[in-house]
Amino acid sequence: MKNKITTNQSRRKFLGQTGMAAAGFFIIPRHVLGRGFVAPSDKLIIAGIGAGGKGAGDLKAFFESGHAEIAYLCDVDDRQAANSVKRFPQAKYFKDFREMLHKERRHIDAVSVSIPDNCHAIAAAAAMQLGKHVYVQKPMTHDIYEARMLTEMARRYKVVAQMGNQGSSGDGVRQMQEWFNAGIIGDAHKIIVWTNRPVWPQGTGTPVSTDPIPKELDWDLWLGPAQIQDYHKEYVPFSWRGFWNFGTGALGDMGCHLIDPAFKTVGLGYPSEVECSIGTTYGKMWTPDYFPESCPVSSSVILKFPGKDGKPDIKLHWMDGGIQPERPDELGPEERMGGGDGGVIIEGSKGKMMCGTYGASPTLLPTSRMQEVSVPKTLPRVPEGHYAQWVNACIAGYGRNELSSPFEYAGPLTETILMGNLALRSWNLKGTDGKGFPGRKKLLWDAANMKITNFDEANQFVKREYRKGWEVKLG
Repeated sequence: MKNKITTNQSRRKFLGQTGMAAAGFFIIPRHVLGRGFVAPSDKLIIAGIGAGGKGAGDLKAFFESGHAEIAYLCDVDDRQAANSVKRFPQAKYFKDFREMLHKERRHIDAVSVSIPDNCHAIAAAAAMQLGKHVYVQKPMTHDIYEARMLTEMARRYKVVAQMGNQGSSGDGVRQMQEWFNAGIIGDAHKIIVWTNRPVWPQGTGTPVSTDPIPKELDWDLWLGPAQIQDYHKEYVPFSWRGFWNFGTGALGDMGCHLIDPAFKTVGLGYPSEVECSIGTTYGKMWTPDYFPESCPVSSSVILKFPGKDGKPDIKLHWMDGGIQPERPDELGPEERMGGGDGGVIIEGSKGKMMCGTYGASPTLLPTSRMQEVSVPKTLPRVPEGHYAQWVNACIAGYGRNELSSPFEYAGPLTETILMGNLALRSWNLKGTDGKGFPGRKKLLWDAANMKITNFDEANQFVKREYRKGWEVKLG
C-alpha cells in the first residue's frame, strides 16, 4: 500500500535544481519566484502519524485550511488508516513512523501526532529533533517527565508546537479571560471541573483472555515504548484509554479540554500539592476491587496552586465518572449547569463564572449579570480555528505567529493533569513504613525538580521506563 507521491513536484524540482535540497532548506521566499507566483513553501508538507480515528479528523482539518498538503501517512493498523488513504491517494504510506521520518526527513515540514497516549512523546521528540513542526493530540504526553522534556525541546529546536485542545482557540476562553482581567469576579480562589467521562471501560483490570492479532495490525509497533502485553480486541481502537500502560484515563482524555479554560483565564502554573479519592467496583462479599493497571471507574482530585503576587491560593477540584458538583446558589433550579459533557466553574471574591466543555457558552453567575456587565474585547480571536492557526504559524516560521496552546503553555497544563493521575495511581501504594495508602494522603510536589517530597513511592509515576528497544533520549 505504498503510494508514490506525484503532488508538489514543482517544489521538489526547484529544490533539486538550486541545490537547496542538499543543504536542507525548504523555505523559498516569495520574491525569489516573482510577483503573483504561489511559493511552494506556502503549502505546509505534513506527515500524519496516526491516520485513523482522531488522526483522520485532524488531517482532514489541516487539509481544509487550504495551506497544507498531506503528503505522508503512517499508521500501525491498515484498517484504521483506510479512510485517510482513500482521502489522500497521493500520500506515501508507512507503518513505522521511525522509518517514515528517516526516509522522508528532507521533504517533511511538519508532523501531526494522533496516536495512543503512550507513544505521543517519542513520535513528537523524533520529529522535533529533525527540526519538524509538531501538532500533538491531547494530552501532550503520557507522563510528567515527557511533558517537561517536550516543552524544552520545542524551544531548543525552534519548532512551532501546538497541542490538540481545540477549545483553546475558541471565543469562549477569551471572553472569560476578558471578564477576569477586568476584575468582574475578583480574585479567584476555587475552580470546579467535571466530566461525564469515561465512556469506555475503566476499573475492570487487564482482560484475562487474549485474542488473535488482526493481520492488518502491527501489535508490537502499536505498543511502542509501553511494556509488553498480550493483544486483546478491547484495547483497539478506542478503549486503550482506560489502561495506564497505554492511556491516561478520563482525566487525561478530557482534562486538557476542561481545565484549559480555567488554567488560561486565571493564569495557573505548576501545582504545589495534590490529593484524590477514587471509586471502585465491588466483588464477592461486597469488598472493593482495585485494579492498579486500570484507571478508576470514577475519581475526585484536588490540586492546589500557590497564589501569585499576594493573591490567594487556588484549589482546583476535578470530578469524573458521573460525579457532579453541587449546583451554585446563583444558578436557577432550571438553568443548565455547564454544558456538553462537563463544565467549569470559577469562583472569585466578587462573583463566579461558568462554561461548558471547550470553554463553550461562557456565562457569569447569576446569569442575570450577563445583562449588566459589558467588557470590551481586548484579546484577538482565532476565526481560522485551531488547526489553521498552527498551519499558518508553521508557514510563517518559529516565533512569528501566536498560538493558542503552544508547548510552553500546554506543557504545564499537561503536567497539572498528569499530576492528578500520579495521585490516582499512588492511591493503593504502601510506603516504606508498610502502611497502606488507600486514603486521601496529600502529596507535596517540588515542580522545579519534578519530585514528590513526602511519599517517594509516588515518584515512579513521574517518569516511566520504556520497553527495551524503544529507549529514546528526550532532549
